[in-house]
Amino acid sequence: MIASIRGILLATGLDYAVIETGGVGFQIFAPRPVLGALGAFGDAVHLYTHLLVREDALTLYGFATTEQRQLFETLLSVSGVGPKVALSLLSSGPIDELRAAIAGGDIARLSRVPGIGKKTAERLVLELKGKIDLRGLPTPSAATPAAAAANAELAEMLSSLGFSTGEANAAIAALPADAPPSLEERLRLALRYFGGA
Repeated sequence: MIASIRGILLATGLDYAVIETGGVGFQIFAPRPVLGALGAFGDAVHLYTHLLVREDALTLYGFATTEQRQLFETLLSVSGVGPKVALSLLSSGPIDELRAAIAGGDIARLSRVPGIGKKTAERLVLELKGKIDLRGLPTPSAATPAAAAANAELAEMLSSLGFSTGEANAAIAALPADAPPSLEERLRLALRYFGGA
């Protein structure tokens, strides 16, 4: 596995860069924001990489951070999502926004990405439920003191039902931004996160 590459930027295209290291130029496909931040031709650059091995090709994908690479690999685990679609998703905005959209079930946001239809967006949310790392993500519904109090009460209720603190926090983080204020409705939505309602 080629985990990273450091070298000189020779060229860029719409969805790739060519980086020379040790006299060899590697074509590396990358999200648009990563390509835009590489710098000028001749600059020294560094990318974390993922090598995809297929019968007919060895293809390198490059990322600015290990978190981007990890999310790319997670996206590839979803049936029907190939590397092009995964790169489109990573090109669609900041990584935290994408993680929050998947964890929060924001089908509309995901469907706006080129190459992602409603069915693929729904599959992403369904298959990645509980697999997206939510650390560091703001809880969208915790913006007001009233919502924070409701979430604290909801967390207690989920704990009393046998869910761990981490599971309760993940379910609360996945609540849609327009979740109703009623505790009963929020509990129903949280249980749906676990597949229980």
